Amino acid sequence: MKELTVLALAAGIMLAQAGSVQAGDTWTGDGVGKGHFLIDLRVSDVIPDANSPIVTNTGGATGLNAQVGDSVMPTLGITYFISDHISVEAILGITQHTVSAVDATGARTKVYDTWVLPPVVTLQYRPFPRARISPYVGVGPNAMVYFSGTNFNGFTTRLRDEFGIAAQFGADVAIQGPWYVNFDAKKVWTNTLAKIDNGALYSHVGLNPWVASVGIGRKF
Repeated sequence: MKELTVLALAAGIMLAQAGSVQAGDTWTGDGVGKGHFLIDLRVSDVIPDANSPIVTNTGGATGLNAQVGDSVMPTLGITYFISDHISVEAILGITQHTVSAVDATGARTKVYDTWVLPPVVTLQYRPFPRARISPYVGVGPNAMVYFSGTNFNGFTTRLRDEFGIAAQFGADVAIQGPWYVNFDAKKVWTNTLAKIDNGALYSHVGLNPWVASVGIGRKF
């Protein structure tokens, strides 16, 4: 499911990129460039790639791995064009994830639900900013701030806030006037330290999520 979500989005972006340099393929309206804002509302699927061992405070194996569930939530994208080809994007939103302990048989025990504030800021390069189909790539920092956690099944869990780095690719597709559709995929490299039962158990959880998004926006 994770791979299909990302591959489907990637296919849409590649199709958009393939058409971006066609003759006469320009924005309806005045185009975009230095000084413009793009604001879009997206639906984002945050897909962690976590499957990290849970160990005791002395490093002993427990036979359990920490896994983190997906989350589909609305996000807000704000992009500002520093120049015709360079822009800065900020993605804002909150997501909710379930942390589970999984044994060798695949049996799953729910441990913790957490809300996450995961802002990402990227510096983007846009080779065809005035094309009707305008691809871009970007890179920048990410933060993972955990709050409002709920414990389950007798466990007490804390997650450490962390920073990471994100790479992205995507495309904006003009539809009419100032309106456009956005397709975006990000890979975020980040982890967290999960302490269970006041450190009796812990896991260095490699989250490293994909963030696959689609949305509609307006140029200003």
